Amino acid sequence: MKIATVGFDDKVFIGLVEEAGILPLNDVEEKRTGKRSYDEDLVTCIEQEGFLDNVKELIHWVEEQNDHASYYIPLEKVKFLAPIPRPRKNIFCVGKNYVEHAIEMGSKEDIPEHVMVFTKAPTTIIGHTDNILEHREVTEQLDYEGELAVVIGKRGKGIKKEEALDYIFGYTILNDITARDLQKKHKQFFIGKSLDTSAPMGPWIVTKDSIPNPNELNITTMVNGEIRQKSNTKHFIFPIEEVIHVLSKGMTLEPGDIIATGTPAGVGKGFNPPRFLKGGDSIEIAVEGIGTLFNKVIKDV
Repeated sequence: MKIATVGFDDKVFIGLVEEAGILPLNDVEEKRTGKRSYDEDLVTCIEQEGFLDNVKELIHWVEEQNDHASYYIPLEKVKFLAPIPRPRKNIFCVGKNYVEHAIEMGSKEDIPEHVMVFTKAPTTIIGHTDNILEHREVTEQLDYEGELAVVIGKRGKGIKKEEALDYIFGYTILNDITARDLQKKHKQFFIGKSLDTSAPMGPWIVTKDSIPNPNELNITTMVNGEIRQKSNTKHFIFPIEEVIHVLSKGMTLEPGDIIATGTPAGVGKGFNPPRFLKGGDSIEIAVEGIGTLFNKVIKDV
């Protein structure tokens, strides 16, 4: 299933994405039972026991209706917001999780022995087709990083590797936009990773039952139609199970937590000379089994 947060007719709601269009969960539930049972905040929905089972029952009910097509809103009429427009916590990000990316950012000595983690502020999040600010007043080295992102589905601490995938709600796409010069200047990642609009995410979350093996997905990033990154998550240094296991050692993971799993080689900084983003550039990130996230960079007003 694909679950999205969308805007339509001046309203924001949670919907199921299908070929027929968007199925607005609350509107349909109201027709079925007379009640609006779903919160319009996806994290709250994820926290609810049996949320996905209830959605499956709702889908089955719609399919039984003679006029079932009328329950859907055409895809082209809605605006896809980030699935979780405002995370409750910082976004967890895994650094240098592909060998070739670690090398392009330094040398073989930069290949990590342990999971590297930094975070991005919740205010960085934007959705599919939203604009990325160029931020020329603070950076001249804005870069892209296409990544598979994991959304946690249930609370856990001290999670075993063999049980880690059970704690996932689903998967989405995240562009870890980075100001490379701010990274260098401040000797840490947070400021350079946390400019407004620096975490495009979406277009939706694909539930974990639709992705049998998240550690074997093709991932491609294109800038202005040119392929810059092309890899597969089977090349992770630290697979998703290990990342969740390490993060949960002494730290509680909660429903709605977002983990960006790292980017492959081909970032702008990795070219000689570097190829940083500028106003007017478009970025498309495609992840197998999920879809494509599209955003444009706009010049500062």
